[in-house]
Amino acid sequence: QVQLVESGGGSVQAGGSLRLSCVASGYARSAACMGWLRQAPGKGRTWVASIYAGSGRTEYADSVKGRFTVSQDNAKITLYLQMNSLKPEDTAMYYCAAGALMGSGCGYRYWGQGTQVAVSS
Repeated sequence: QVQLVESGGGSVQAGGSLRLSCVASGYARSAACMGWLRQAPGKGRTWVASIYAGSGRTEYADSVKGRFTVSQDNAKITLYLQMNSLKPEDTAMYYCAAGALMGSGCGYRYWGQGTQVAVSS
């Protein structure tokens, strides 16, 4: 059974920081790749960041590059997203996801329930 449980969301002013966590169980702990996606109100879900288990390679959407950092503990149990210099446009529901390699990227197959982030100006 796969389970991904996010936490750490909340409300913050622009320029502030938050750290999201995602505890993984089952298949998710051996997934080839994990990452974060987000969905703003009235918009579709968009990719934020990925981390690849074998190489430790990370990738980021241009909109968060230099501000967000994705990481994973050595036991591959917890995935993190450190978010700095937050902007109002970062307001969204953030989802943790796990998947398999697909080409040069990650094909996400499993999702958490999400944690809400609200950034005020």
